[in-house]
Amino acid sequence: MNYTDFKVIRAAETYQQAGAYYVRIQAMARQYNISLQEEFDEHDTPDTKYIVILDGEFPVATCRLYELPENEEPVPAMMFGRIVVLPEYRKQGLGRLVVTEAEKWAKELGCRKAVLDSRDVAVGFYKKLGYTADYSRKVQGGTFNCIHMEKML
Repeated sequence: MNYTDFKVIRAAETYQQAGAYYVRIQAMARQYNISLQEEFDEHDTPDTKYIVILDGEFPVATCRLYELPENEEPVPAMMFGRIVVLPEYRKQGLGRLVVTEAEKWAKELGCRKAVLDSRDVAVGFYKKLGYTADYSRKVQGGTFNCIHMEKML
């Protein structure tokens, strides 16, 4: 994969965040019949951090990041979620790229741990990136069955 064809941005402006939303709507809401009310929750705010990968000016992958409250984790931790790559861009390394860029940003912000809830079918992908699955912390309900995963940064 030639990553020079893609541009990674930290979405700070509304139009950049709209790119993250676009990817999520196309690749999750439409593909899995998830309502917009379910897809966008209390963690999607103007202050939420998003990584967006662009192919030219077109958004093709995203990851949402937000800090976890101090009382939930013993070390400063960042929750990664809504990690999505458009279907026609999958299997090109963009999932790995968006996660590693999110890890880099979280470290710059002083976080020492990355946390995510992986769809059960994607656990192997995150294990390859160094995440450890905690099968005792399954996240039930919603559209997918998910497994809690963590990685020290």
